[in-house]
Amino acid sequence: MNENKGGPWGPSGSGGGGDGGDGGDQGGGPRSPWGQPPRRRRPAGTPNIASLDDLLKKSRERFGGRFPYQEGKPYWLYGLGVFLLLWLVFTSFHRVGAQEQGVVTTFGKYSRTVGPGINFTLPWPIESMQTVDQQIRPIAVGGGGGDENLILTGDENIVNVAYTVRWRVRDPQLYLFSIQDQEGTIKEVAESAMRAVVATVTLDEAMGAGRNDIENRVQRLMQQVLDRYRAGVQIEGVSIRQSDPPEKVNDAFKAVLSAQQEAASYVNQAQAHAQQVTAQAQGEAAAFDKVYAQYKLAPDVTRRRMYYDTMERVLSKVDKTVVEAPGVVPYLPLPTAKPQQAAQGEQK
Repeated sequence: MNENKGGPWGPSGSGGGGDGGDGGDQGGGPRSPWGQPPRRRRPAGTPNIASLDDLLKKSRERFGGRFPYQEGKPYWLYGLGVFLLLWLVFTSFHRVGAQEQGVVTTFGKYSRTVGPGINFTLPWPIESMQTVDQQIRPIAVGGGGGDENLILTGDENIVNVAYTVRWRVRDPQLYLFSIQDQEGTIKEVAESAMRAVVATVTLDEAMGAGRNDIENRVQRLMQQVLDRYRAGVQIEGVSIRQSDPPEKVNDAFKAVLSAQQEAASYVNQAQAHAQQVTAQAQGEAAAFDKVYAQYKLAPDVTRRRMYYDTMERVLSKVDKTVVEAPGVVPYLPLPTAKPQQAAQGEQK
């Protein structure tokens, strides 16, 4: 009777049987499930990795300090994906303000103009957008830093003119692609237009009441020139801030202007007095015409009435009383006249 040394399935693969050595694996029954599996030998030169930190360290050393692969994909692919996402977001979505317009170009060529709000374009460099501010902007010419803007007038005098030009963008496409230096061009056109207009007026007009007409003419001339340039700009107005003679002769000009203003004041006063005297004479003539009309209707009555009125005006200013009656002295000084005369003498 044979002993079952390897368990219920017969002898184990490691012993038993009549054959010894390696022959037991071939001739015996199935191996025991509780037996240990054969161990594989570690290749020579393989390091012994004790922890995850050592694994990561060894992996970084193997890839030259770069991040190791994770599930077959490198980390730089995720970085590239994030970069592409940010590139699409920042180059495809554009915000245009309330007072702005956006000009879209495709490979540098004009494509379209969009209004305020959030707008979408193809990513750069396929499409790009440039915003244009359409608010009114000023340009100052002359009067800054003590520099004089001297202009020759029509009567061969020199005047120092400082002014401001208000303008805005009317057509964004023409504004961006027709001229290169927009503000510089507008300033040069303003200077040219001002010199052309001032050359047709006198010094008094440039320094006085003709300034409004000069401003309007300069605005119209500037708009005509900029329209020929296809600048896409609208001139809203021109305001003259200063219109004085050169600084070296400014005091003399001020003295002349003061004398002219004083003479004009005297002329105005004389004209006012003449109008007053004329109105008074016209009133007296109208009153005489009314009296004459009454005189023609009743000459005796009117003559007597005029006599009474005249005597009343004359005698009201004398201190005498005349009594006309039969048997009475024509001139009778009354006792009340003396006190009145004494009182008047004291007042004098």
